[in-house]
Amino acid sequence: MNQKNLLDVDWSRIPAPTDDGAADHLSGMTIPPIGLRATDDTLVTLSGLPGRSVVFAYPRTGQPGKVALVEDWDMIPGARGCTPHACSFRDLFGELKAAGASHVFGLSTQSNAYQTEMASRLHLPFPVLSDERLDLTNALRLPTMEIAGLVMIKRLAMIVDDARITHVFYPVFPPDKNAGDVLAWLKENKA
Repeated sequence: MNQKNLLDVDWSRIPAPTDDGAADHLSGMTIPPIGLRATDDTLVTLSGLPGRSVVFAYPRTGQPGKVALVEDWDMIPGARGCTPHACSFRDLFGELKAAGASHVFGLSTQSNAYQTEMASRLHLPFPVLSDERLDLTNALRLPTMEIAGLVMIKRLAMIVDDARITHVFYPVFPPDKNAGDVLAWLKENKA
């Protein structure tokens, strides 16, 4: 299947993910000291960042006009919508910062080179972190799915306060509404 328009999605035709409990253990966990390469070519260690960080994770962004990873990508619950997810955080970036987010990061298991192209194409004002080696994913036991031999993080968002996970949004659906949900939570739960 060809990835036509990555932003134009009829969510009523896409299966929603269900809460499988795979993120229940995350609230209260401390982020381990693991450095991840970012699209701004820095090495980011989330555990070393002071203040409040928002980290949203997604399986895999597509590229317009390219063939999807698998033919039925859209029918895998939680797979479709990575580009709208990232763009919603882009569009609300200023408001997220104003509501108390010191840092905002995207996170996936895609390579840094792939993510750097995507971040540039989508004009993301925040870095996207690559966990291509699954170091953070495995250390936190983040919920994952395996498709076409690739391990990908299931879509979620975490609020991290001084290296401790304070709140987790999981499952996330529809993806383009997650940034608004995070913003509402930040406004109601000042650091």
